[in-house]
Amino acid sequence: MTQQSARYFRYAVWLGYFTIFYNLLEGLVSIFFGVQDEALTLFGFGVDSFIEVLSGIGIVAMVYRIRRSPETPRSQFEKTALRVTGTSFYLLTAGLAVTAVYNIVVGHVPETTLPGLVISIISIGMMWALVAGKRKVGRALDSAPILADANCTLVCIYMSLVLLASSLIYELTGFGFIDSIGALGLMYFSFSEGREAFEKAKGMECDCEEEGK
Repeated sequence: MTQQSARYFRYAVWLGYFTIFYNLLEGLVSIFFGVQDEALTLFGFGVDSFIEVLSGIGIVAMVYRIRRSPETPRSQFEKTALRVTGTSFYLLTAGLAVTAVYNIVVGHVPETTLPGLVISIISIGMMWALVAGKRKVGRALDSAPILADANCTLVCIYMSLVLLASSLIYELTGFGFIDSIGALGLMYFSFSEGREAFEKAKGMECDCEEEGK
């Protein structure tokens, strides 16, 4: 391995660790304000951040494996992490669906969505920087799995945009059901990520891997 390749692999590992740390912090803050303000979309966004921590741990393991031998298949640890991540996303999907429908039926609305507005803007900026960093490393190492991970990180940006839109609309209009509608939007992406995690665990090709090639 060349010195330049070793440097980019170190960069990839640090990106993985930063992803884990950032999602832990984002998850804690989002869940706190989601519970305090009774904002379902923000709460669901926070739970998703914790699930992304599990995914991030698997990504770091993947980078170490690729560094040792790029052609080796996924380790058992990576497969287990993917299955746990996929199950967590499915549980989040179910929880969001039930709670969103309940809130619509009883007419529940959040006290405020201002924290969600701030958190989503910060998240979009941070996730976009991570996508750019992972793509830079993936291209430098000519690594399809790292490029695939960068493309999958785009889903976090989409979820942040859902949070941003629902939070902004509520603050501007006071339309009560928009929080539950936003949660249903998160549910779509959460289900997609859960399915993708299980496909990866089975060694199947997924959409984000196709984009990374």
